[in-house]
Order: sequence, then structure tokens, then C-alpha cells
Amino acid sequence: MKKVLTLVALAAALMLAGCSSTEDTKENRTEQQLYNEAQRYIKDEDFGQAVKNLQMIESRFPFGPYAEQAQLELIYAQYRNYQHEAAVASAERFVRLHPQHPNVDYAYYMKGLANYTQGTGVFERFLPTDMTERDPGKALQSFDDFRQLLLRYPDSVYGPDARARMIFLRSRLARYEINVANYYFRRKAYLAAANRGRYVIENYPQTEAAGDALAVMTQAYKLLKMDDLANDSLTVLRNNYPQHPSLDSSGNFIDKFSLADDRSWVNKLSFGLFDAPEPPTFDNRADYLRY
Repeated sequence: MKKVLTLVALAAALMLAGCSSTEDTKENRTEQQLYNEAQRYIKDEDFGQAVKNLQMIESRFPFGPYAEQAQLELIYAQYRNYQHEAAVASAERFVRLHPQHPNVDYAYYMKGLANYTQGTGVFERFLPTDMTERDPGKALQSFDDFRQLLLRYPDSVYGPDARARMIFLRSRLARYEINVANYYFRRKAYLAAANRGRYVIENYPQTEAAGDALAVMTQAYKLLKMDDLANDSLTVLRNNYPQHPSLDSSGNFIDKFSLADDRSWVNKLSFGLFDAPEPPTFDNRADYLRY
């Protein structure tokens, strides 16, 4: 029995010594070793481990030769590891600490990219998600990040991609406004719906949602009996989007909403709980390729 206990104690001591030796080895790694390991992790797409190594470089060797490059690569590793908020914070920190760095435009770009994809993760990659129905806060922030990049570094190699993403973001933000207008129609807040349509025309006139915005304004003003404004919106819609699905073959507007109470008797008796009518919406995205 004593021999067994002795062997167990010896084995435990060896295991502890081995763990201690491993920990000592990790703690004694040089800055270059940590950086090279981080590069291998990034190459293998093990971004979680890459983040740990790059953070260790920043904490243990804040003034070393790899420190600034490690901070830049930390932004990328965090972004690829779906740590979007952390990537934004790291990008902001790099800009604040190294405003004259030759690659600071990369930090601006990655900040915009992290905000651009914030709210998307593993599930959104496989499940259909309409991002135009999400809160537009991060989209607006991303748009401003890319705008700052182009203002400060118009010749940046990241400029073309930033411009392309800004175009997409404008379309997304415009579509969000149309979604809100549709909600206001369902709530019978017709003036609010008209204001959303006008906002799109004033701020995102070159987006694909502009046709829907004009249709929203036409419908809302008709319901509000503001005939002059309704006719003005309809004229612009006819001239610019003659094939819009809100127009018939003769160019007449097709009303989608009515002031009349068209609910069924079941819906009325159940106080709106059953047989609720499906509210029509203005969304011509499926018809874009038609014109």
C-alpha cells in the first residue's frame, strides 16, 4: 500500500513539474516567438489563439519592435473571431496612439468593416436575415467610418472597397426607412409614413428604394387628402420609374391602403385577435431587374 501511495505521489509531482515547466516556457517566450506563433495561428484561421498571442505581445512588450504591427493585426484577428466590438475598440485605440503611422488608414478601414458586419455572426451566415430590418445605428456608424477614411486618406488602397460598401450601406439605410414607413401605414400614421418617404428622396435619391419612397409619399398624401402633394409625387414616380409596380399600364397609381374599414366580421368580433388582414407594403426589391 505504501508503495502504491509513493508511486501516486511521484506521478503527481511529475505532472505538476511538467505543467510548471510548460507554463514557464510560455511565459518565457520572446516577442518574436509570440509574434511568429500569432502568424501561424492566423494562417491556420485559429483567430482565438492569435488574439491571445497578440494581446500578450501588447501587454508584455508595449515598446518592442513588433508592438505596433501586433496592434494592427489584433484588429484583424478580433474581427475574424467575430469580436466586432473589440475590433472597433482596438482600431480606435490604434488611431489615438499612432495618428501618424503609415498604415493608420488600415485601422480606419477595419473600424468601418467591424461596424459594417456587427450584428452578424455564425447564425446569420446560414439563416436568411433581412438586415434592412435591423437597427441602423451600426450601419450609420460604419458609413461615417468609411467617410472619414476617404476624407483623410483619399488615395488609400482601401478606398475603392470603402466606396463600394458605402453605396451598399446607403441602399440598406434607405430600405430601412421604407420598412419604417410601411410600419407607419399599418399604424395609420400616414403623415409619419410620408415623412419617411421624403427623407429617402432627400438623403438617398440614387438608391433603389427611391421608387418605393415616391410611392409611399403618393399613397400617404392621398390618404391625407393632400391632393397637390400626392400628384407631385406621382408625377415624379411616373417620370423616373414608369414600370414601378405601384403603377398600372396607364400610369395610374394603384392604391394599396384604404381609409375604409375592410376587416372581416371575425376580426371585428374578436377585437383584432383573429383573421387580421395582411397589411400591404411597398417593397419592389423583387422587381428591380424588370427596369
